Amino acid sequence: MSKIEVKPYNQANKSKKEEVAEMFDNISARYDFLNHFLSLGIDKIWRRKAIKQLRSIQPKKIIDIATGTGDFAIAALKLNPEEVIGLDISAGMLAVGEQKMIKRKFNNIIKMQLGDSENIPYETNYFDALTVGFGVRNFENLEVGLAEMLRVLKPGGKAIILEFSKPKAFPIKQVFGFYSNYIIPFFGKKLSKDAKAYTYLPESVAAFPEGKDFEDILLKIGYKDIESKTVSGGIATIYTGLK
Repeated sequence: MSKIEVKPYNQANKSKKEEVAEMFDNISARYDFLNHFLSLGIDKIWRRKAIKQLRSIQPKKIIDIATGTGDFAIAALKLNPEEVIGLDISAGMLAVGEQKMIKRKFNNIIKMQLGDSENIPYETNYFDALTVGFGVRNFENLEVGLAEMLRVLKPGGKAIILEFSKPKAFPIKQVFGFYSNYIIPFFGKKLSKDAKAYTYLPESVAAFPEGKDFEDILLKIGYKDIESKTVSGGIATIYTGLK
């Protein structure tokens, strides 16, 4: 069982799942601003690249796991789907996302839903495609969550997982290390008023099994034709796999 034990607040009486939900509830009001500010807007480019990986299968039903305020779900509209579900364990993030969907008139296609990645409230073989952006490292039980994602995909369905990774080459490795360990926590604390949330980010990235290690986990669970592609010098990786 792949348990990633890094937790935002390290409270003995709370599970990682409970702490992650609490953290995102705490920062939900400032999340969109901080996300785009601290990533310098590059996260939008990464999502567009990830969504392009789904064009070949023309999915009609898509689920975005750990959707947050729904940015990946919105990016998926480029594929002209009939139904997009944005699933998240944080009611605070979903509330912000719902207002965004109403404001942008996407709420007729995108449904924001409270739910757990380890117990997805949909039947087996329901979705043509699945996305998750910067969410799998927050799973309490990584393998359980990944297996549940595979369950709700149709045979031949495709999963796209966008996640932070650790750059290996000079100078990106050094610049990203400084940025994630010092700049992000500094501004995150100042602007979100939650110091722990933005120190958790580099800690959780450091603990996550990236690259070949993550591919091996996907293979073990039953994903097929697994591929990975680094973006922006290895700051993030787009993983793809079929059911």
